[in-house]
Amino acid sequence: MKILYICHRIPYPPNKGDKIRSFNEVKYLAEHHDLHLAFLVDDPADMQHVDALREYCVDLAFVQINPPVQKVKAVSQMLIGKPLSLPYFYSSNLQQQIDAWAQAQTFDAIVCFSGPMAEYVYRSDVWSKERRPRLIMDFCDVDSDKWGQYAQDAKFPMNIVYGLEQKRLLAYESRVNREFDHSVFITDNEAQLFKNQMPDARNIEVVGNGVDFEFFNPDPRRGEACLAQGNACVAPTENSPTNLVFTGAMDYHANVDAVVWFCREILPRITKAGIDAHFYIVGGKPTPAVQALGQMPNVTVTGFVDDIRPWYAKADVCVIPLRLARGVQNKVLEAMAMERPVVTTTKAAQGVGAKDLQHLLIADSAESIAAAVIDLCNNPGARRELGDAGRKFVVENFDWRRNMEKLEKLLN
Repeated sequence: MKILYICHRIPYPPNKGDKIRSFNEVKYLAEHHDLHLAFLVDDPADMQHVDALREYCVDLAFVQINPPVQKVKAVSQMLIGKPLSLPYFYSSNLQQQIDAWAQAQTFDAIVCFSGPMAEYVYRSDVWSKERRPRLIMDFCDVDSDKWGQYAQDAKFPMNIVYGLEQKRLLAYESRVNREFDHSVFITDNEAQLFKNQMPDARNIEVVGNGVDFEFFNPDPRRGEACLAQGNACVAPTENSPTNLVFTGAMDYHANVDAVVWFCREILPRITKAGIDAHFYIVGGKPTPAVQALGQMPNVTVTGFVDDIRPWYAKADVCVIPLRLARGVQNKVLEAMAMERPVVTTTKAAQGVGAKDLQHLLIADSAESIAAAVIDLCNNPGARRELGDAGRKFVVENFDWRRNMEKLEKLLN
């Protein structure tokens, strides 16, 4: 089959949530079909990764966008009643390249990754109803509901802006669901949430995430030997502190909220209990609020790291205190695949399906999260048991190839 795959961000490298899923979709589809890949690049640093994607597709088209300029465009469109997300992720130059492809050949299917990518279908005059390809939208999560969460958490006037975005984006998602052949979500919970908000929703499918559990494979020699700090490795000593690790893109609002809350409200309770703990915030593009946390005596903000696995390997406990979360959290799956004990929240765990006390620990208040971490810090045996059970759960339930076969069926 000839497939056009349109993605809102470059699907490489697979080092953060949306890129992990989109890359694995691209990789799988490229093995079985002739794939044309179109995407946006909103970070100049990602331009170096464009060529790495050429081996996966017949052809690729991309446009580099400037986020501040796109935000100005988005605000101007918001004033006339449109969702902010659509103009932010729209480029007329990318539209021209997609239309040129469509005029030169017949695509059997179009897979859009993220709701706003439907604009490239709607704004094209190439496809008539008679020759329209099969249309599949991978929503991943219910994005409109995320904006609702932001509205509840924000102060005036941003709570009004976020609330409007929720309402308008939900209406757009409803249109996409009516007009595309299939609407894909990452978990049963997300699919049900969408149905609850749109009782007349049709052709809802669930295609779960996966984990490269061969890549995220605990290496005892690496785990015992060192903890990566930049380009250096520091050998542990008998008096080494208990290492608590959080990973993720540190310019993402939900991650920023999580680490700020942990440092201010949870970590002091842990140290007050006599635990010599050190908290590592591992991930690129830390905001000023995150960088400021690095001034605390028992907190390190690493910034971007080339390989996340050494940080997982040396973590005594992976803490994932997300208060704003949707769908499957890859950081939870990766930590479990690395046999690390995980303490996380209900919202962050619900998309994974792992059981509290069996595969990980779930707590939602500052007091209960601190208590869970303290218990694990004081019990090496419990840490090992939880880590072992977590990896077994991931290997049994999050195989990328098995999940991508579900996407394959939707194409036919």
